[in-house]
Amino acid sequence: MPDDRTVEIRGGAVTFRVLAAGRGAPLVYFHSYHERSAWSPFLDLLARSFSVYAPSHPGVTGSTGIETLDDLLDLTLAYDEFLQALGLERAHLVGHAFGGMMAAEIAAVFPARAGSLTLISPLGLWRDDAPSADVLILPSDELAPALWHDPASGVARQWATLPVSDQESLAAEVESIQRRSSMAKFAWPIPDKGLKKRLHRIGAPTLLLWGDADRANPLVYADEWQRRVKGAALRLLPGGHMVLHETPESAARAIVEFIGA
Repeated sequence: MPDDRTVEIRGGAVTFRVLAAGRGAPLVYFHSYHERSAWSPFLDLLARSFSVYAPSHPGVTGSTGIETLDDLLDLTLAYDEFLQALGLERAHLVGHAFGGMMAAEIAAVFPARAGSLTLISPLGLWRDDAPSADVLILPSDELAPALWHDPASGVARQWATLPVSDQESLAAEVESIQRRSSMAKFAWPIPDKGLKKRLHRIGAPTLLLWGDADRANPLVYADEWQRRVKGAALRLLPGGHMVLHETPESAARAIVEFIGA
């Protein structure tokens, strides 16, 4: 089981719940808002090669202080302070969807923080001719097909299944609302965030990972990111937007090989 602790910044005004496990060079993972758990088999696999730190974004269960953060820039600054509090001057940064957007922001605003950068179907760019799915407002019967290549697969069904008891089910619904509200504060509307103006600042070796059947964040964005991040490598894996959960072995192996190279 990963170590579970709380890291405070700004005199306790903002706290991050962070799970950590493994040995080796530090790797920080920034999660998607549509992950149900703070730790996953994908992170277990990475922890075989790295010291993995997985913070929860403010507003997600265990992390607090979202009301004190003004916008995406403020969250980026907060994560810089979080890394400082952990004593991580430099780390491999990995992020999925909004987490990928967050990792890219950190690598652009604080280039020295990123030893390498792995972005798994990151949000943050926009094309009117190929809009990303608005996963904040999709009803549940449309959200699962947008996120998963095969919504009938075991991992997708497990993700979609609410707890049996009324109390636990209600708590899960409340947390889902909190997650979407937190994402909306920092990511919506995506076209206005200006990330494309900062991507040229990224100097870390960068890997883009994409599911070849991603319906939430179309493959055209993989090309867009590769064009805007100098030297970025692109790797397509079988799966949808949640590819790191659909094929965790392939995703983790791709990252280990990339960093090792």
